[in-house]
Amino acid sequence: MELINLISDTVTKPTRGMLDAMMSAEVGDDVFRQDPTVQALEEKVAEMFGHEAALFCPTGTMTNQIALKILTQPLDEVICDITSHIYLYEVGGYSFNSGIHINVLEGQHGKLTATQIGDAIKPVTDWYPTSKLVSLENSCNRAGGTYYTTHEIRPIRVLCQERGLFMHLDGARLFNVLVVSGETPRDYGALFDTVSICLSKGLGAPVGSVLCSSAENITRARKVRKVLGGGMRQAGYLAAAGIYALDHHVERLKEDNARAKFISDLLRQQDYVSEVLPGGTNIVIFRLADGRTVPEFIMSLEEQGVLAAQMSRDTIRFVFHLDITEAMMERLIAVLTHIGKGY
Repeated sequence: MELINLISDTVTKPTRGMLDAMMSAEVGDDVFRQDPTVQALEEKVAEMFGHEAALFCPTGTMTNQIALKILTQPLDEVICDITSHIYLYEVGGYSFNSGIHINVLEGQHGKLTATQIGDAIKPVTDWYPTSKLVSLENSCNRAGGTYYTTHEIRPIRVLCQERGLFMHLDGARLFNVLVVSGETPRDYGALFDTVSICLSKGLGAPVGSVLCSSAENITRARKVRKVLGGGMRQAGYLAAAGIYALDHHVERLKEDNARAKFISDLLRQQDYVSEVLPGGTNIVIFRLADGRTVPEFIMSLEEQGVLAAQMSRDTIRFVFHLDITEAMMERLIAVLTHIGKGY
């Protein structure tokens, strides 16, 4: 029985076309800035987002951590939602790498408003950290794949400009947002000082994220990448996968989003589900009804060849991606429809 792996969109494997692009890539030593394919990827992404420069890194955690480092100094603080990746899933790197405080706010389904952020900015005193950076995540993973539109972000940008704060976008799944919002990378790029995008989630590349910013910031970022151990040599083989993903895999993200919506609607009809989070992109998070434990339910799914992730004591996450076939969808629908009867 073929496994239906919905644990994350990071589980994808390169397509045949992507492998061909990787194997034919022209490479050099990127630490010496001699890898033409890495340079091509960086130039491509910077142009897409309307920024001056970009930096290819192994992971989105690294691009996020570099952004925090170059936009703050010790004793500063970053403001973000309580579900943010930089707060929950980066090992407290904001403290370890940058010596900064984090001010977490509880937004609505992962999203903050300008009013919330304005109220959270600390007055300048000797006993408070200095509010310096706002970090937004798009889409919002822990909130079930909800997303900000540029209309929602623009008031936050105005506030930050007025109050002297920088803005960072953790755009790990931004392209899933773009295909549903109809907006462009430049629309989002214009609102942030730094933008991180991930190539190894729904876009299907095996490795890599890219950080965009000004040329001055990226010069500093390159040095931070090096001290974090992120200087890669013939990284063009990986960068070629990223270029292929951006050229061939963006539009197909609509399919992942549509499948997530279909499964969300199906789950809302099941007695064993008490809530499905709003979502909107390729993530589905649902809460089990009273008396059902997540580990047992996940085990029941696994017995039917479906892999899922536990997100909290009573919630489960599915993430849809390019390796999920139509046949898998049909089997998943059958499993979710009938699992409640024997659970």
